[in-house]
Amino acid sequence: MQIAMIGLGRMGANMAQRLMRGGHEVIGFDPAPAARKLIEDKGAQAASSLEALVAKLKAPRVIWLMVPAGAITDGTLTALSPLLAAGDSIIDGGNSNYRDTQRRAAALAARQINYVDSGTSGGVWGLTEGYSLMIGGEKAVVDRLRPIFEALAPAADKGWGHVGAVGSGHYTKMIHNGIEYGLMQAYAEGFSILQHKIEYKLDLHQIAEIWRYGSVVRSWLLDLTADALESNPTLDGIAPYVADSGEGRWTVAEAIELGVPAVAITASLLERFRSRESDSFIDKLLAAMRNQFGGHEIKKE
Repeated sequence: MQIAMIGLGRMGANMAQRLMRGGHEVIGFDPAPAARKLIEDKGAQAASSLEALVAKLKAPRVIWLMVPAGAITDGTLTALSPLLAAGDSIIDGGNSNYRDTQRRAAALAARQINYVDSGTSGGVWGLTEGYSLMIGGEKAVVDRLRPIFEALAPAADKGWGHVGAVGSGHYTKMIHNGIEYGLMQAYAEGFSILQHKIEYKLDLHQIAEIWRYGSVVRSWLLDLTADALESNPTLDGIAPYVADSGEGRWTVAEAIELGVPAVAITASLLERFRSRESDSFIDKLLAAMRNQFGGHEIKKE
């Protein structure tokens, strides 16, 4: 199958390589010449513009978007959609908000262009391990695109599925990422407690390796944690600043809207915000209040 890949960052380029390994023809576009050269060096074709990309494709066209969520996705679709025709299909593999996905699908449906959302997990390891794909869209369209998903997934019958109507793929991935926040926070807190028990001088990498086999907390995240602790046991050079992609925020907002208690996910999101407070007004005010009601000493900067 011929597939266009728009967005040739590390993940997009890796996905293109996996598709080619599965026997698909890939034509890539990225505004950065270096990214286009990278994909050409891997054996794929590259186009220097969206117009040139579409001109290389046979109808009905299949285009996979792997660009940042929000304005960049909207801008890409605004430029791309006039170049397409009825029967063409766009797959959004980024981390778009599912409400944006529903809006975009409705606009494209008016021109009979199919819009499929693929919640995509696997990160930089997807090239070798395969990607977990949560697909939303019309069943007939998803069925037609099945060879693409089978090539990208860990196996043709594992790690991917059509989960529902348009938007459901990104919705499922949003909740997936919310769960990921909570899991990461739990691992980080547990290992921090171990690290603070100075009298035992615990080897955190050793413990992570023990837990990887037979333990009820074993997981791929634990495997990656073990790798990190092996290469840098004291985490030297890593700033205590944790970014968020936005999906944790969307998950918490959805939980509030549905009236679902999501205590661990919400707490983990707030901890990420807290990690960015290099000069915490909150903690200063807490110290000031303790001084006011109890005369407790305030440490000076």
